[in-house]
Amino acid sequence: MPKRSLTLQLLFLILLTFSLNLQAQKKSADIKIEPPFWWTGMQNKALQLMVYGENIGETRVTIDYPGVKTTRVSAVENPNYLFIDLEISETAVPGDLEIVFSQKGKTIQKTTYTLHQRREGSALREGFNSSDVIYLLMPDRFANGNPENDDMPGMLEKANRKNPDGRHGGDLEGIMQKLDYFTDLGVTALWLNPVVENNMPAYSYHGYAITDFYKVDPRFGDNETYRKLVEEAKKKDLKIIKDMVFNHYGTGHWWTNDLPMSDWVNEWPEFTRSNYRGGSLTDPYASEFDKDKMLRGWFDVTMADLNQKNPFVANYLIQNSIWWVEYADLGGIRMDTYPYSFQSFMQEWMQRLMAEYPNFSVVGEVWLNVSPQVAYWQENDHNFDSFHSHLNYVMDFPLKYAIGRAFNEDNGWSSGVAALYESLSLDFLYGDTDKIVNFLDNHDMDRIATTMQEDINKQKLAATFLLTIRGTPQLYYGNELGTPGVEHKGHGLMRNDFSGGWEGDTHNAFEASGRTTEQNELWNHFRTLLHYRQKTKVLQTGQLTHYIPEDGVYVYFRYDDEQTVMVVLNNNPTEKTIKLDRFAENLQGFKTGTDLLHRTYFEHLNEISIPAMDSRVIELKR
Repeated sequence: MPKRSLTLQLLFLILLTFSLNLQAQKKSADIKIEPPFWWTGMQNKALQLMVYGENIGETRVTIDYPGVKTTRVSAVENPNYLFIDLEISETAVPGDLEIVFSQKGKTIQKTTYTLHQRREGSALREGFNSSDVIYLLMPDRFANGNPENDDMPGMLEKANRKNPDGRHGGDLEGIMQKLDYFTDLGVTALWLNPVVENNMPAYSYHGYAITDFYKVDPRFGDNETYRKLVEEAKKKDLKIIKDMVFNHYGTGHWWTNDLPMSDWVNEWPEFTRSNYRGGSLTDPYASEFDKDKMLRGWFDVTMADLNQKNPFVANYLIQNSIWWVEYADLGGIRMDTYPYSFQSFMQEWMQRLMAEYPNFSVVGEVWLNVSPQVAYWQENDHNFDSFHSHLNYVMDFPLKYAIGRAFNEDNGWSSGVAALYESLSLDFLYGDTDKIVNFLDNHDMDRIATTMQEDINKQKLAATFLLTIRGTPQLYYGNELGTPGVEHKGHGLMRNDFSGGWEGDTHNAFEASGRTTEQNELWNHFRTLLHYRQKTKVLQTGQLTHYIPEDGVYVYFRYDDEQTVMVVLNNNPTEKTIKLDRFAENLQGFKTGTDLLHRTYFEHLNEISIPAMDSRVIELKR
């Protein structure tokens, strides 16, 4: 059969499935309200409800509840939607309020809406910070704690572990069962790729094609399972960072065949992808055409681009993020595709979020290749256009690429470890260098082990740098094991299953006995550095002084009033001995030092030797 015919048939089946799902939903529930519930005691007293039901927009709304006032009811172009604006005063108490929908004085529908008591101290919650180490994992690929939810009724894609791009069955229960693994390794925060529903026909495991913003995908568990994960993680001093997406949603969402408004999504005469050129947004010479395509183009054919210039869309997304923080007791947010959404909207989001949680942490995925472009999106006072994002954390993609080069190149003026020096020399552009997230790789790119040709010494050098430099480190599951994976051969091949996460796995990498000798060597290197970093404040918040690399040796110091740590990276295939006189400004007053990694004591600080392709982390003593 011709390929085009197969494609048309597939599209027809997808649309038919979505249509049947929509019809089933209408029959099973007269109306749907989002957010599904809210809280009293929030900083922002305004709440907007999106009500969905057949011809609900043609009704009048009555709410009679002490402390709650209806300020506006908006019927939009689709009569199946109604937006109700409420004001929840300080006098409102938790309880069930009744919403009455009527026509010509006759009650058509009644429903209750619950207001809960806000958790005590919720507003003062602390997000992640530079004392943390974030561990990124993909729930579908980490551990299968409950095989019974691998395939669930109504879910279009079934589990097939043989398909690298299919669902493999990992879930929230599996993560809960492995919490001791994280604490033993020494990480303090878990970033999970999105766990909300992605009910798409295929390629749905990654979580970025959302089909329900308020519901955990049943193949991962349910909303209560997610809350339990957060609760159990907190008992072990682990924060949970939720991955959120504002730029797009999956075309399998119940909106798709019945959009609230024609401008709910960014429509084009024909399918148009984003040009993915985020740099155009800060380019003084960029055309409006290019910027518009960057912002309004779709991320993929299965990911509809949300129009946040529509105030109802904007409010929906902002309330959704606040709902999850409050409901699940989150320790942070990672925002996907940060520059792809309209600037003014993202600015408003951060202001409203931080008004509710002034000590909270949000890291934006600003996947741009040079430091000035990334720094623009972090809150600072020196943007060329005076733009204030209010975003406190950004991911340092330029430094990630520098790490990939550093230990693979010959050492030169700006190559080899000098690439690290050059990248860090641009830190003056950032508003706060403690609020930069550093990483070796993630779920969208070649794994660091592959980048380093699976050379364990190069990987250990990269780990030493990552865990001793300024900012907040982030690991990707498998970094500690040297797990390989290549992006251009398919994303599924760099999102490998964690060995031992499934019953019947040949090797159990969660245990030392299930790892190879080389894996244990790398794992122990990470663990040593991670636990040392946990108890060494200077590596978390200390100042940084670095020295121009010479002969492939890079030296830098982390210091504060209480402590100084000297880090030396030798990017050479031979041992190097260096004299320490040129580091006098940082060594002044210190007489001895102990190398954490090799357990070597230096009685004098005149010169030190560094093994080939190795590092030293030396705690200095007076």
